[in-house]
Amino acid sequence: MNKVFTVNGMKCEHCATKVENAIKNLNGVNSAKVDLANHDVTVDFEEEKVKDTDIQNAVNDLGKFELIL
Repeated sequence: MNKVFTVNGMKCEHCATKVENAIKNLNGVNSAKVDLANHDVTVDFEEEKVKDTDIQNAVNDLGKFELIL
């Protein structure tokens, strides 16, 4: 499943990389691609292995960012 999530707090490519890596490290996530201009991330994931809240927690646990469901 592909889904787009809004992420607040991203300002640069370094931020984008941190968010992408946090999401990609989740079991069941196939890919994550940040669009800095739109302040969002597109995630391709397996619904039976990872939930929206897992993705949200992975990003929010970084401390500087807030993923909105």
